[in-house]
Amino acid sequence: MLEKSIAPPNTHPYTLTMRGVFPAVLSAVLLGLTPIFGKLAFQNGLPPLVVVTLRTILATLMMGLTLLLSNRAHFYIYPAGLIACALAGTLNGIGSLFYYLALSIINANLGQLVFLTYPLFVTLWMVFDHYVPSKISISRLVLMIFGIGFLIYGIHTPIHFRGIVFMLIAAACYGLHLPINQRVLFEMPAPTVTFYTLLFMSLAVLPFGLLSQGYVQISSDQSTQVFPYLPVLALALVTFLSRLTLFLGVKRIGGLQTALLGVTELLVTLSLARLWLQETLNLTQWIGAILILLSILLVSLDKPPRRRSSKSTWLHWLQHHSPTKAENPPLID
Repeated sequence: MLEKSIAPPNTHPYTLTMRGVFPAVLSAVLLGLTPIFGKLAFQNGLPPLVVVTLRTILATLMMGLTLLLSNRAHFYIYPAGLIACALAGTLNGIGSLFYYLALSIINANLGQLVFLTYPLFVTLWMVFDHYVPSKISISRLVLMIFGIGFLIYGIHTPIHFRGIVFMLIAAACYGLHLPINQRVLFEMPAPTVTFYTLLFMSLAVLPFGLLSQGYVQISSDQSTQVFPYLPVLALALVTFLSRLTLFLGVKRIGGLQTALLGVTELLVTLSLARLWLQETLNLTQWIGAILILLSILLVSLDKPPRRRSSKSTWLHWLQHHSPTKAENPPLID
């Protein structure tokens, strides 16, 4: 029930916020591994559409098995919530297809830089939904934009326009699915939302994976080994854990703040790209990284966005109960 979702009066809001920050940061760290493992899978001869299909299906199976062994009651979801998960999962699935297609064209560091525009799309969607971001959130977005600008300015390698467009589409899809899932998370457990979102992601990407199976090119000396598929298995595990921790963060601090925290992905990606893919940062890019770090540090002062109560939201139908009972999204313990 919506009333039960509001934090107990004895629980300090700061405690709930920090409990949301931890899973959100963990999700960002895990998601930062995504382009690295994706690039390693491509190097092993696996096409991007096959990679995204295998990792999504495996992650869905992992989540389903977890619910089956831990708490089968989490399989229950109300109809509007199922529709919301279907919408979010389909969007995320389409975004994943474009993400891995882009990653096969451009470098991992540049790809992650472009993908980090998704907080801007989260802000845009929430403005359309009649929410007003806090001044600190706007300040953090400005710092992030300048930081990403410095990072892109410091890249001296050729930029492939098609790869950037694909990554922007992926960012828009990813940013839109966050506020959709946040609505469902008002009343549904995070594992439930994670499972059904992954399920519909799998359904969205499966046809494309089946169509591209004939183009798998693995050298003969690797065809009988599991090694070429280890990056895909790692991707599946990262997807499973990152989606679960992401929705735990969304559940407690809101989609916009979780998305802003997601810039941590960039630092993880750039660090591992340097170690595993020999991609480096120059002085200009380090200036951008520092600005992004400042944006992350400001999360301790941030507040959830407020909604204009006089206007109905375009996502109100996703909740089982009337959203007019609470002016703002509740912090859920």
